[in-house]
Amino acid sequence: MNTHKLYTARLHAAAKRPYLATALFALNLVPSRQVPTMAVDEHWRCYVSPSFVDGMPMPELASVLVHEVSHLLRDHHGRSERYARKREPAGPGEGLRMNVAADMEINDDVYGDGLPVPDGAIRPADLRLAPGLLMEEYLGEFRLSALGDRVAWLDCGSGADGRSRPWDLGPDGGHGLSREERDAVRFRVARGLTGRPGAVPDTWKRWAEEVFHPPRPWRELLGSAVRAAATAGAGGDYSYGRPARRATALPRVVLPSLRRTPPRVCVVIDTSGSVSDAELGSALLEVAAITRAVGGRRDLVSVISCDAAAGVAYPLCRAEDIPLIGGGGTDLREGFDQAIRSKPRPDVVVALTDGQTPWPSSRPPCRTVVGLFPRPAEEHPPDWARVVKIG
Repeated sequence: MNTHKLYTARLHAAAKRPYLATALFALNLVPSRQVPTMAVDEHWRCYVSPSFVDGMPMPELASVLVHEVSHLLRDHHGRSERYARKREPAGPGEGLRMNVAADMEINDDVYGDGLPVPDGAIRPADLRLAPGLLMEEYLGEFRLSALGDRVAWLDCGSGADGRSRPWDLGPDGGHGLSREERDAVRFRVARGLTGRPGAVPDTWKRWAEEVFHPPRPWRELLGSAVRAAATAGAGGDYSYGRPARRATALPRVVLPSLRRTPPRVCVVIDTSGSVSDAELGSALLEVAAITRAVGGRRDLVSVISCDAAAGVAYPLCRAEDIPLIGGGGTDLREGFDQAIRSKPRPDVVVALTDGQTPWPSSRPPCRTVVGLFPRPAEEHPPDWARVVKIG
Protein backbone atom coordinates (compact mmCIF):
# COMPACT_ATOMS: atom_id res chain seq x y z
CA MET A 1 0.00 0.00 0.00
CA ASN A 2 1.16 3.54 -0.75
CA THR A 3 1.65 4.52 2.89
CA HIS A 4 3.47 7.73 1.95
CA LYS A 5 0.37 9.01 0.11
CA LEU A 6 -1.93 7.89 2.94
CA TYR A 7 0.14 9.56 5.68
CA THR A 8 0.41 12.72 3.57
CA ALA A 9 -3.38 12.74 3.32
CA ARG A 10 -3.65 12.44 7.10
CA LEU A 11 -1.27 15.38 7.57
CA HIS A 12 -3.32 17.39 5.06
CA ALA A 13 -6.55 16.53 6.92
CA ALA A 14 -5.02 17.58 10.26
CA ALA A 15 -3.82 20.87 8.74
CA LYS A 16 -7.27 21.68 7.36
CA ARG A 17 -9.15 20.48 10.46
CA PRO A 18 -6.72 21.07 13.35
CA TYR A 19 -9.47 20.54 15.94
CA LEU A 20 -9.71 16.92 14.75
CA ALA A 21 -5.94 16.27 14.71
CA THR A 22 -5.97 14.24 17.95
CA ALA A 23 -8.60 11.90 16.54
CA LEU A 24 -6.94 11.62 13.12
CA PHE A 25 -3.63 10.54 14.63
CA ALA A 26 -5.39 8.16 17.06
CA LEU A 27 -6.67 6.16 14.07
CA ASN A 28 -4.75 2.95 13.48
CA LEU A 29 -4.51 2.48 9.70
CA VAL A 30 -4.80 -1.20 8.73
CA PRO A 31 -4.30 -2.32 5.08
CA SER A 32 -7.02 -4.73 3.94
CA ARG A 33 -7.89 -6.02 0.48
CA GLN A 34 -11.35 -7.06 1.73
CA VAL A 35 -12.48 -3.47 2.19
CA PRO A 36 -14.10 -1.79 -0.86
CA THR A 37 -12.74 1.66 0.04
CA MET A 38 -12.11 2.71 3.65
CA ALA A 39 -13.94 1.61 6.80
CA VAL A 40 -13.67 1.90 10.59
CA ASP A 41 -14.64 -0.20 13.59
CA GLU A 42 -15.49 0.82 17.15
CA HIS A 43 -11.89 0.14 18.28
CA TRP A 44 -10.61 3.01 16.12
CA ARG A 45 -9.07 0.84 13.44
CA CYS A 46 -9.33 2.26 9.93
CA TYR A 47 -9.23 -0.49 7.31
CA VAL A 48 -7.89 0.81 4.00
CA SER A 49 -7.98 -0.73 0.54
CA PRO A 50 -4.57 -0.33 -1.21
CA SER A 51 -6.25 0.04 -4.61
CA PHE A 52 -8.54 2.76 -3.20
CA VAL A 53 -5.50 4.72 -1.98
CA ASP A 54 -3.84 4.39 -5.39
CA GLY A 55 -6.88 5.65 -7.30
CA MET A 56 -7.98 8.48 -5.00
CA PRO A 57 -6.42 11.97 -5.27
CA MET A 58 -4.62 12.96 -2.08
CA PRO A 59 -6.96 15.86 -1.08
CA GLU A 60 -10.02 13.62 -1.50
CA LEU A 61 -8.29 10.90 0.50
CA ALA A 62 -7.88 13.44 3.32
CA SER A 63 -11.62 14.20 3.09
CA VAL A 64 -12.45 10.50 3.46
CA LEU A 65 -10.21 10.22 6.54
CA VAL A 66 -12.04 13.15 8.17
CA HIS A 67 -15.35 11.52 7.25
CA GLU A 68 -14.39 8.19 8.80
CA VAL A 69 -13.03 9.65 12.03
CA SER A 70 -16.26 11.67 12.35
CA HIS A 71 -18.22 8.39 12.54
CA LEU A 72 -16.14 7.37 15.55
CA LEU A 73 -16.25 10.71 17.34
CA ARG A 74 -20.04 10.89 17.01
CA ASP A 75 -20.44 7.30 18.25
CA HIS A 76 -22.46 6.14 15.25
CA HIS A 77 -21.59 2.57 16.21
CA GLY A 78 -23.30 2.82 19.62
CA ARG A 79 -26.17 4.98 18.38
CA SER A 80 -26.94 2.53 15.56
CA GLU A 81 -27.02 -0.36 18.02
CA ARG A 82 -29.42 1.54 20.30
CA TYR A 83 -31.62 2.44 17.33
CA ALA A 84 -31.68 -1.20 16.20
CA ARG A 85 -32.61 -2.48 19.68
CA LYS A 86 -35.50 -0.04 19.89
CA ARG A 87 -36.96 -0.55 16.40
CA GLU A 88 -35.75 -4.08 15.60
CA PRO A 89 -34.72 -3.43 11.97
CA ALA A 90 -33.68 -6.50 10.01
CA GLY A 91 -31.58 -7.31 6.97
CA PRO A 92 -28.50 -5.81 5.34
CA GLY A 93 -30.64 -3.14 3.69
CA GLU A 94 -31.45 -1.56 7.05
CA GLY A 95 -27.77 -1.59 8.01
CA LEU A 96 -26.95 0.23 4.78
CA ARG A 97 -29.70 2.75 5.51
CA MET A 98 -28.11 3.46 8.91
CA ASN A 99 -24.75 3.96 7.19
CA VAL A 100 -26.25 6.42 4.70
CA ALA A 101 -28.10 8.33 7.45
CA ALA A 102 -24.86 8.59 9.47
CA ASP A 103 -23.05 9.79 6.33
CA MET A 104 -25.61 12.56 5.79
CA GLU A 105 -25.24 13.73 9.39
CA ILE A 106 -21.53 14.18 8.69
CA ASN A 107 -21.42 15.25 5.06
CA ASP A 108 -23.53 18.40 5.29
CA ASP A 109 -20.70 20.36 6.95
CA VAL A 110 -17.49 18.30 6.89
CA TYR A 111 -16.24 19.35 3.44
CA GLY A 112 -14.98 22.64 2.03
CA ASP A 113 -12.07 24.85 3.13
CA GLY A 114 -9.44 22.61 1.58
CA LEU A 115 -11.32 19.30 1.80
CA PRO A 116 -13.07 18.54 -1.52
CA VAL A 117 -16.24 16.48 -1.66
CA PRO A 118 -15.28 12.89 -2.61
CA ASP A 119 -16.91 11.45 -5.67
CA GLY A 120 -20.11 9.62 -4.67
CA ALA A 121 -20.53 11.23 -1.23
CA ILE A 122 -24.22 11.57 -0.30
CA ARG A 123 -25.38 14.84 1.25
CA PRO A 124 -28.86 15.68 2.58
CA ALA A 125 -29.57 17.99 -0.37
CA ASP A 126 -29.11 15.03 -2.75
CA LEU A 127 -32.26 13.47 -1.25
CA ARG A 128 -34.03 16.83 -0.79
CA LEU A 129 -33.62 16.65 2.97
CA ALA A 130 -32.82 19.45 5.41
CA PRO A 131 -29.22 19.83 6.60
CA GLY A 132 -28.16 19.80 10.24
CA LEU A 133 -30.22 16.80 11.36
CA LEU A 134 -29.09 13.75 13.33
CA MET A 135 -28.70 10.25 11.95
CA GLU A 136 -31.81 9.11 13.83
CA GLU A 137 -33.86 11.89 12.21
CA TYR A 138 -32.66 11.09 8.69
CA LEU A 139 -33.55 7.40 9.16
CA GLY A 140 -37.23 8.31 9.20
CA GLU A 141 -37.00 10.45 6.06
CA PHE A 142 -35.75 8.28 3.18
CA ARG A 143 -35.65 4.81 1.64
CA LEU A 144 -32.80 3.08 -0.18
CA SER A 145 -34.72 3.21 -3.45
CA ALA A 146 -34.12 6.98 -3.49
CA LEU A 147 -30.38 6.37 -3.88
CA GLY A 148 -30.55 4.40 -7.12
CA ASP A 149 -27.22 2.76 -8.00
CA ARG A 150 -25.19 5.00 -5.68
CA VAL A 151 -25.26 2.48 -2.82
CA ALA A 152 -22.78 0.04 -4.33
CA TRP A 153 -19.66 1.30 -2.50
CA LEU A 154 -21.23 2.97 0.57
CA ASP A 155 -19.72 0.92 3.39
CA CYS A 156 -17.97 2.76 6.21
CA GLY A 157 -17.76 -0.39 8.32
CA SER A 158 -19.08 -1.43 11.71
CA GLY A 159 -18.03 1.94 13.16
CA ALA A 160 -20.87 3.53 11.18
CA ASP A 161 -23.76 1.10 11.66
CA GLY A 162 -22.77 -1.27 14.49
CA ARG A 163 -22.78 -4.41 12.32
CA SER A 164 -19.62 -6.51 12.18
CA ARG A 165 -17.71 -7.00 8.93
CA PRO A 166 -15.54 -9.92 7.72
CA TRP A 167 -12.41 -7.75 7.92
CA ASP A 168 -12.96 -6.63 11.55
CA LEU A 169 -10.18 -7.75 13.90
CA GLY A 170 -12.53 -7.72 16.89
CA PRO A 171 -11.90 -6.64 20.48
CA ASP A 172 -8.92 -8.99 20.90
CA GLY A 173 -7.15 -8.01 17.68
CA GLY A 174 -4.16 -5.72 17.53
CA HIS A 175 -3.99 -2.02 16.73
CA GLY A 176 -7.18 -1.15 18.64
CA LEU A 177 -7.97 1.38 21.37
CA SER A 178 -9.48 0.45 24.72
CA ARG A 179 -12.72 2.04 25.90
CA GLU A 180 -10.76 4.37 28.19
CA GLU A 181 -8.47 5.43 25.35
CA ARG A 182 -11.44 6.09 23.04
CA ASP A 183 -13.13 8.24 25.69
CA ALA A 184 -9.87 10.14 26.24
CA VAL A 185 -9.61 10.94 22.52
CA ARG A 186 -13.20 12.23 22.40
CA PHE A 187 -12.62 14.35 25.50
CA ARG A 188 -9.43 15.91 24.11
CA VAL A 189 -11.12 16.75 20.81
CA ALA A 190 -14.11 18.26 22.64
CA ARG A 191 -11.80 20.34 24.86
CA GLY A 192 -10.00 21.65 21.78
CA LEU A 193 -13.29 22.56 20.13
CA THR A 194 -14.69 24.49 23.11
CA GLY A 195 -11.49 26.47 23.57
CA ARG A 196 -10.82 27.17 19.90
CA PRO A 197 -11.50 30.64 18.47
CA GLY A 198 -12.66 31.04 14.89
CA ALA A 199 -15.15 29.27 12.68
CA VAL A 200 -16.13 25.76 13.78
CA PRO A 201 -19.32 24.12 12.43
CA ASP A 202 -22.29 24.33 14.79
CA THR A 203 -22.73 20.55 14.77
CA TRP A 204 -19.23 20.09 16.18
CA LYS A 205 -19.85 22.75 18.84
CA ARG A 206 -23.03 20.97 19.96
CA TRP A 207 -21.20 17.65 19.99
CA ALA A 208 -18.43 19.09 22.18
CA GLU A 209 -20.95 20.54 24.64
CA GLU A 210 -22.60 17.14 25.03
CA VAL A 211 -19.24 15.44 25.65
CA PHE A 212 -18.57 17.82 28.56
CA HIS A 213 -22.17 17.94 29.83
CA PRO A 214 -23.87 14.64 28.97
CA PRO A 215 -27.65 14.90 29.36
CA ARG A 216 -29.61 12.86 31.85
CA PRO A 217 -31.17 9.60 30.63
CA TRP A 218 -34.47 11.14 29.47
CA ARG A 219 -35.00 8.20 27.10
CA GLU A 220 -35.72 5.90 30.04
CA LEU A 221 -37.80 8.53 31.85
CA LEU A 222 -40.00 9.24 28.87
CA GLY A 223 -40.25 5.53 28.14
CA SER A 224 -41.89 5.03 31.52
CA ALA A 225 -44.05 8.11 30.87
CA VAL A 226 -45.30 6.55 27.63
CA ARG A 227 -46.18 3.30 29.38
CA ALA A 228 -48.08 5.21 32.07
CA ALA A 229 -49.85 7.61 29.69
CA ALA A 230 -53.52 6.85 29.19
CA THR A 231 -54.16 9.41 26.46
CA ALA A 232 -54.81 8.30 22.91
CA GLY A 233 -51.84 8.44 20.60
CA ALA A 234 -49.23 7.85 23.29
CA GLY A 235 -49.51 4.09 23.42
CA GLY A 236 -49.11 1.24 20.94
CA ASP A 237 -51.10 0.33 17.87
CA TYR A 238 -50.83 -2.08 14.97
CA SER A 239 -49.48 -0.92 11.62
CA TYR A 240 -49.04 -2.52 8.21
CA GLY A 241 -46.16 -0.13 7.49
CA ARG A 242 -43.78 -2.86 8.65
CA PRO A 243 -44.58 -6.60 8.65
CA ALA A 244 -44.53 -8.48 11.93
CA ARG A 245 -41.45 -10.55 12.78
CA ARG A 246 -43.62 -13.68 12.98
CA ALA A 247 -44.96 -13.19 9.45
CA THR A 248 -42.48 -15.79 8.13
CA ALA A 249 -44.49 -18.50 9.89
CA LEU A 250 -47.48 -17.67 7.62
CA PRO A 251 -45.99 -17.11 4.14
CA ARG A 252 -49.27 -16.07 2.47
CA VAL A 253 -50.57 -13.87 5.28
CA VAL A 254 -49.47 -10.28 5.89
CA LEU A 255 -49.45 -9.60 9.62
CA PRO A 256 -49.17 -6.08 11.10
CA SER A 257 -46.56 -5.16 13.66
CA LEU A 258 -47.11 -3.36 16.94
CA ARG A 259 -45.74 0.18 16.72
CA ARG A 260 -45.44 2.56 19.64
CA THR A 261 -46.24 6.19 18.93
CA PRO A 262 -43.87 8.57 20.74
CA PRO A 263 -45.52 11.04 23.14
CA ARG A 264 -46.11 14.73 22.55
CA VAL A 265 -43.94 16.57 25.09
CA CYS A 266 -44.14 20.13 26.42
CA VAL A 267 -41.05 21.33 28.31
CA VAL A 268 -41.56 24.11 30.88
CA ILE A 269 -38.22 25.81 31.69
CA ASP A 270 -37.90 27.82 34.91
CA THR A 271 -36.38 31.18 33.86
CA SER A 272 -36.68 32.93 37.22
CA GLY A 273 -33.85 34.94 38.75
CA SER A 274 -32.79 32.00 40.96
CA VAL A 275 -31.80 29.89 37.93
CA SER A 276 -28.29 30.60 36.60
CA ASP A 277 -27.27 31.04 32.97
CA ALA A 278 -25.30 27.78 33.17
CA GLU A 279 -28.42 25.93 34.34
CA LEU A 280 -30.43 27.45 31.49
CA GLY A 281 -27.76 26.19 29.10
CA SER A 282 -28.05 22.75 30.70
CA ALA A 283 -31.82 22.93 30.22
CA LEU A 284 -31.34 23.43 26.47
CA LEU A 285 -29.12 20.33 26.38
CA GLU A 286 -31.90 18.41 28.11
CA VAL A 287 -34.38 19.65 25.49
CA ALA A 288 -32.12 18.20 22.80
CA ALA A 289 -31.97 14.90 24.74
CA ILE A 290 -35.76 14.85 25.08
CA THR A 291 -36.05 15.31 21.31
CA ARG A 292 -33.83 12.27 20.76
CA ALA A 293 -35.93 10.33 23.30
CA VAL A 294 -39.02 10.79 21.12
CA GLY A 295 -37.19 9.55 18.05
CA GLY A 296 -35.93 12.92 16.82
CA ARG A 297 -39.49 14.14 16.18
CA ARG A 298 -39.10 17.88 16.73
CA ASP A 299 -42.75 18.38 15.84
CA LEU A 300 -43.64 16.52 19.06
CA VAL A 301 -41.68 18.85 21.37
CA SER A 302 -42.60 22.40 22.42
CA VAL A 303 -40.95 24.68 24.98
CA ILE A 304 -42.40 27.27 27.40
CA SER A 305 -40.22 29.68 29.40
CA CYS A 306 -41.77 30.63 32.73
CA ASP A 307 -40.91 32.79 35.72
CA ALA A 308 -43.92 34.40 37.42
CA ALA A 309 -45.74 34.34 34.07
CA ALA A 310 -45.70 31.84 31.23
CA GLY A 311 -44.50 32.66 27.74
CA VAL A 312 -45.63 31.28 24.41
CA ALA A 313 -45.29 27.54 23.68
CA TYR A 314 -42.56 27.52 21.02
CA PRO A 315 -42.39 24.56 18.63
CA LEU A 316 -38.88 23.13 18.55
CA CYS A 317 -36.64 23.90 15.57
CA ARG A 318 -33.21 23.91 17.23
CA ALA A 319 -32.73 23.93 20.99
CA GLU A 320 -30.24 26.79 20.90
CA ASP A 321 -32.72 29.02 19.03
CA ILE A 322 -35.37 28.96 21.80
CA PRO A 323 -35.80 32.36 23.48
CA LEU A 324 -35.65 31.96 27.28
CA ILE A 325 -37.41 35.02 28.68
CA GLY A 326 -37.70 35.73 32.41
CA GLY A 327 -35.60 36.74 35.37
CA GLY A 328 -38.33 37.60 37.92
CA GLY A 329 -40.13 35.53 40.51
CA THR A 330 -41.27 31.94 40.10
CA ASP A 331 -44.72 30.44 39.60
CA LEU A 332 -44.65 27.31 37.50
CA ARG A 333 -48.42 26.97 37.89
CA GLU A 334 -48.64 29.44 35.01
CA GLY A 335 -46.35 27.25 32.93
CA PHE A 336 -48.38 24.12 33.64
CA ASP A 337 -51.62 25.91 32.75
CA GLN A 338 -50.12 27.16 29.49
CA ALA A 339 -48.82 23.66 28.63
CA ILE A 340 -52.17 21.97 29.30
CA ARG A 341 -54.01 24.60 27.23
CA SER A 342 -51.70 23.98 24.27
CA LYS A 343 -53.27 22.55 21.13
CA PRO A 344 -52.81 19.67 20.70
CA ARG A 345 -52.48 18.91 24.41
CA PRO A 346 -49.21 17.18 25.37
CA ASP A 347 -49.03 13.61 26.64
CA VAL A 348 -46.11 14.50 28.93
CA VAL A 349 -45.11 17.77 30.65
CA VAL A 350 -41.43 18.07 31.63
CA ALA A 351 -40.59 20.88 34.09
CA LEU A 352 -36.94 21.92 34.44
CA THR A 353 -36.64 23.99 37.63
CA ASP A 354 -34.80 24.58 40.89
CA GLY A 355 -38.01 23.61 42.71
CA GLN A 356 -38.48 26.99 44.43
CA THR A 357 -41.99 27.52 43.11
CA PRO A 358 -45.66 26.97 43.93
CA TRP A 359 -47.00 23.79 42.32
CA PRO A 360 -50.45 23.04 40.87
CA SER A 361 -52.89 22.07 43.61
CA SER A 362 -54.01 18.95 41.76
CA ARG A 363 -52.43 16.40 39.45
CA PRO A 364 -52.27 17.60 35.81
CA PRO A 365 -54.26 15.51 33.30
CA CYS A 366 -51.05 14.07 31.82
CA ARG A 367 -47.81 12.44 32.89
CA THR A 368 -45.39 14.86 34.61
CA VAL A 369 -41.60 14.67 34.92
CA VAL A 370 -39.67 17.23 37.01
CA GLY A 371 -35.97 17.82 36.44
CA LEU A 372 -34.47 19.55 39.50
CA PHE A 373 -31.37 21.75 39.34
CA PRO A 374 -29.16 21.09 42.41
CA ARG A 375 -29.70 23.30 45.45
CA PRO A 376 -28.26 23.12 49.02
CA ALA A 377 -31.78 22.88 50.48
CA GLU A 378 -33.71 19.83 49.30
CA GLU A 379 -36.86 20.71 47.37
CA HIS A 380 -39.87 18.39 47.34
CA PRO A 381 -42.13 18.53 44.28
CA PRO A 382 -45.58 16.92 44.57
CA ASP A 383 -45.90 13.15 44.78
CA TRP A 384 -47.64 12.98 41.40
CA ALA A 385 -44.44 14.03 39.56
CA ARG A 386 -41.56 11.79 38.55
CA VAL A 387 -38.45 13.61 39.88
CA VAL A 388 -34.88 13.41 38.58
CA LYS A 389 -31.98 15.58 39.68
CA ILE A 390 -30.04 17.31 36.89
CA GLY A 391 -26.27 17.75 37.06
